[in-house]
Amino acid sequence: MLQVPYIRNHKEEVITKLAVKNFDAKDTIDEIIAIDEKRRKTQAELDDTLAESNKLSKEIGMLYKSGKVEEANAKKAKTSDLKDKSQKLNQVLSITENELKELLVQIPNIPHESVPKGNSEEDNKIVSQEGDIPNLGNHAKPHWQLVAEKNIIDFELGVKITGAGFPVYRGKGARLQRALINYFLDRNIEAGYEEVIPPHLVNEDSGFGTGQLPDKEGQMYHITGDNLYLIPTAEVPVTNIIRDVIVKKEDFPIKYTAYTPCFRREAGSYGKDVRGLNRLHQFDKVEIVQIEHPNDSYKALDAMVEHVAKILRELGLPFRVLQLCGGDISFTSALTYDFEVYSTAQKKWLEVSSVSNFESYQSNRLKLRFK
Repeated sequence: MLQVPYIRNHKEEVITKLAVKNFDAKDTIDEIIAIDEKRRKTQAELDDTLAESNKLSKEIGMLYKSGKVEEANAKKAKTSDLKDKSQKLNQVLSITENELKELLVQIPNIPHESVPKGNSEEDNKIVSQEGDIPNLGNHAKPHWQLVAEKNIIDFELGVKITGAGFPVYRGKGARLQRALINYFLDRNIEAGYEEVIPPHLVNEDSGFGTGQLPDKEGQMYHITGDNLYLIPTAEVPVTNIIRDVIVKKEDFPIKYTAYTPCFRREAGSYGKDVRGLNRLHQFDKVEIVQIEHPNDSYKALDAMVEHVAKILRELGLPFRVLQLCGGDISFTSALTYDFEVYSTAQKKWLEVSSVSNFESYQSNRLKLRFK
């Protein structure tokens, strides 16, 4: 979340940079500044009222001690008026602060200066490409056909048990999935990440902290009875480990890795792009999260990109790295690199990993500080 002082002092810069994300921020920014001006005036008036009330209370105490009861009682009536005034000002201040917060959460993170303009994934910039794309001949089979023949992933059974997008892994399919999870975790641990097993459900504060709430795109599964949310990625519970925490400078970097099942409604997804494992409502994911000093965040991002690339090289997969354009980058990200692996049978590149720098955007929402 952007901070009001930054918005006030860099108004035109914020509007210009958010235009790269195809977000017209002018009216919202103007409203934020106007409401903040009202908040500042109300706060100043409240401070003056409380100071006057405190001063009057001391004077009344002195008058009573001096035996000037009549004069003290006369002034006492004024303290009652000041108390009523301060209560009303507190109510106005509370309403104004809530209005300000509601507007601030509508403003996306400012993109890094290197983020290219664009409207969709078609405008993403190819940074690098590695590996040879294999020639499978004319008899190449897509994965949904292969796994059905080998009976290692059962999509129809998942539909019966739950619905579309919830596959059942069987036999060697289950073993392969488990082996890959362990492989990724082991590589992350070797790179200095601490493994954690977080909850798979989070509360509103956790969802807000990482920017999943408010849920603008309707992607979160909400358990209304307990007001909890199924996690769309391990990033949410893992990042919230350091919510409301003051980190010591010498503790940087803080590095976590976690495996969790992830749950996304994927509202609006349909057709051939969701066939098989291409886009699921429940899927397994191994996450890496790093909390770093602001001065070193982009150095950490580069290291994370190289870490993911190293794993894909070890697996012998042809892959490419994309820098996302303004129209495709997430609401909370300042800079994102996507990793795509080429699917020869489908004749298309498929996203398999994503690495982002949120700068201070999540930290502000999480109330994460360092000294």
